[in-house]
Amino acid sequence: MATLIPEISISDFKKLKVHQLKRLLSCEITSDGEYLFTFINPQSEFIKAQAEYRAQLSNSVGGEPLEEVLKQRVNHTQL
Repeated sequence: MATLIPEISISDFKKLKVHQLKRLLSCEITSDGEYLFTFINPQSEFIKAQAEYRAQLSNSVGGEPLEEVLKQRVNHTQL
C-alpha cells in the first residue's frame, strides 16, 4: 500500500461531495485493505498533465471503456 500518500476506504471516499473532493489530498482508495485506485487531486496544470499522461500509459496496457464494463454488468445480472 501507499507509503507516501494517505489511504482512504472506498466507503469513506463515496461519502464525499464534490466540494470536499476538491479539497482532499491525493490518496489511495482501498476496499477491505485491497488497493482499488489512486485519487489524484492535481494542484497545478503540470501535475494534471502528468496524471493524464500516466493514465493514458496505464490504459494502453489494460482496462475497458465504461460502456463495456456496464454491458458486462448487465449481462451478469441477466444470467
